[in-house]
Order: sequence, then C-alpha cells, then structure tokens
Amino acid sequence: MKALDLPYFIDGFAGVGGRIKDRPEDFFVQEIPLYEPTNDGDHVMAEIQKIGLSTFDALDCLGRELNVSPRDIGYAGMKDTWAVTRQIVTIPRTTPEAVMAVKTDKLSVNWAAPHRNKLRLGHLKANRFAIKIRDVEPTKVVLLRPVLDVLARRGMPNFFGDQRFGRRNNNDLLGAAFVRGDDKEVLRLMLGDPRPDENPNELEARQHFNNGDYERALRAWPYHSGSERRVLGRLVKTADVYQAVQAADMSVRRLWVSAMQSRIFNEVVQRRITQIDKLLPGDLAYKHDNGACFSVETPGPLQARVEAFEISATGPLIGRRLAAPSGVVLEMERELFEKYDVSPNDFRTNQRDRSHGDRRPIRVQPQDVQLEGGVDDHGAFITVAFTLPPGAYATILMREIMRPTASAVATPEEPVDIPEHPEN
Repeated sequence: MKALDLPYFIDGFAGVGGRIKDRPEDFFVQEIPLYEPTNDGDHVMAEIQKIGLSTFDALDCLGRELNVSPRDIGYAGMKDTWAVTRQIVTIPRTTPEAVMAVKTDKLSVNWAAPHRNKLRLGHLKANRFAIKIRDVEPTKVVLLRPVLDVLARRGMPNFFGDQRFGRRNNNDLLGAAFVRGDDKEVLRLMLGDPRPDENPNELEARQHFNNGDYERALRAWPYHSGSERRVLGRLVKTADVYQAVQAADMSVRRLWVSAMQSRIFNEVVQRRITQIDKLLPGDLAYKHDNGACFSVETPGPLQARVEAFEISATGPLIGRRLAAPSGVVLEMERELFEKYDVSPNDFRTNQRDRSHGDRRPIRVQPQDVQLEGGVDDHGAFITVAFTLPPGAYATILMREIMRPTASAVATPEEPVDIPEHPEN
C-alpha cells in the first residue's frame, strides 16, 4: 500500500538511501522515564527488554508469568514490534524479586523496584534511538552531520508516521465518518471499497459487500479478519448499520479517530513545512519545557524564543474541547476540518468519541545525535543515534535523511503565506 506522501523538510539533499529494520537488532529504542521509582508502595516499576514482540504481547506475557491481569499493568507508551525495545512498566501485587525472575526468549527484565502508583500513558520524558541503516555505503556518514545539525537547530517536522493510517491507508477516513455519525460510510470503507491489489479472498468479500450480498461477503472474508467478520456478522444478524459499527472493538474505533486527528495535523505541518521555525499571528505557541500553550498576537518579539527552541507553533488534534487559534491559522484549520467534514462540535453532539482534543507542536528537536559508519557480520551500515520527545516518530527523521524513494522534495498544496520575518 502507498506510504505517506509527505514533503521533505531540507531541500537539495538527495539522501543516503538504504533500508532499516532488516532485523530487530538494527532498531533499538529505550524509554527515558519521567521519574524514578519511589522505592515504596504496592506496585513494582521495572524496565523490560523485548525483542520482536509488541507492547501488548509483552504485557500479556508479564501477566501470565506474574498472575496479574495485563489491564492492571501500567506502561508509558507503545513501542515497535520489529525492534529491541526497553520500556518502563508498573505491575501491582507482586515483588521486585518475582519480576526480575521473568525471562523468556523474547522478554527479560533489566531492573525492578517498588513504586507507589500505576504508570500512565504519556508519563515519559523521552525516547533514545539507535538505528542501523543497511545497504548503504558507510562513508556516506559524513553527509549526514550537516543535515542533522539543521534538524537539531530548526527542528524536524513532527509528522505522524504511516503506522497510524493502516494497511489500506484509510483509517483517517473511517475516523471522520465515525465521528460525524455516518455509519453507512464506515461500513463501506471497512467492508467494501474493493481495490485491485487486495488479497483475492478479501477482494471477493469486498465485491460481494458492494453488491449488497452480505452473507456471501461474510463467507468470503478470511478468518484472520476478525474485526471485519464481527462487524459484518452483526450487520447480517440485525440489519442495523449502527449496531454493526458498534461491534467493532473500542480500540479499533479509537484507532480510526486517532488516525483522522493525525492526518489533519500532518496536513497542517505540510502546509507550514518550509518555515516550521516561524510563528504566525493567531498561533497557539507550545512551551517545550512544560507543554503549556499561549496565544500569539505579535510573533516578531517571540522569534528569539523560537530559535532557542523554547517555543513552537502548534497544530490541532481535533476533539470536543480543542483550543482554537485565530486569524489565518484558524482559517487554515477550519478549511481542513471542512475537507474531512468534521468539527469539534461533532465530538460533543454525536458523542461517538470522547477525545478532548489537544495542541501538538509542529516541530520537535532531535538531541544528542551520534553517527557511526562501519561493517559487521551482516554487512555495511550507518548507525544514527538520537533522542526524541514522547510522541515523535523516529521513522520520520530516518525518512528525512535516507530519502528511500525517488520522489523529489514536495511543494505543499495551498501553502500558508508565512513571511520571512512576521511582525504583526
């Protein structure tokens, strides 16, 4: 399926090419916790290391080994499956000794200590990455330092990665239809909309759905397509499109909405990419030290703080209580909401999703960047190590420096007119 069609930030750089994630050991990430264990309390905080294992599978494994429900295990964020990852978790009703004893071929525990409370999503200071690029000439490492210096100084686009948008690259459209209450469109996108490159069985199922033969479609859907079969089965049984959509797991519905929020945000970044280190009148600026936002009336006097990476412009993660900018920034965001036929009010009136909404900085700063070129048992490589704040995608940075496709630097459609030195 088509990957994200996003512009590159740095013009005139061809990239070093290559591949990542040839093997889990080539993609390493370590969480940097927001706080240390309290050394007392009813929970155990631990750092686990998993290899080729999803976060949820790791929680299931811990639950089985320690006789604890995975739902009770706290974690700060999701981490890649095809990677070596070190994550912080908290486990109730156990001991550090029991946690340290957990070991499988894909999961081990590096340290464990008592802690007072359950870890929550987002309770994370940063992530540290070390990523090997394969099928690349190691001497090209010298080309990367100037590019990474620019990204560290001006920031890298804070795009969401293509993982958000699903195998068919349409989770965002599902999310928009779901939020505005268009259940027929949700079902069409989820169960119909056949494409020539589909798996033959899935293609047949989607064609039957489009033709209105739901029972034949249900028989054609592969058994591993559990969510589609469950939704279609409910539709066959009840003939009620609302009940059918509600048969999708809540986690799936939340993923759709998150993808829609992410796509709109990506389009905002795309329109401002040539000057992501500038503010506009009406912006809501993000303070990188504490995550607070404030309104911008006159950008000029704030530019020194932007250049010091103290503050950045923000884009919307649409929701029921989304803080709205003003001026040209508000006009741009409303235009994108209209494009997807959604608004913050849909979250309030339809109550399909309870997302409050948020502001997200349009750029982030890679820190502590290290580079190494060499050869090991698996061939030549370039290793890029760096630290990013929570929620930022390492694959976006790697895409910027590798340029794995032949596409040229894109020009955003209908870019916002951002003056070089905005004063009012």
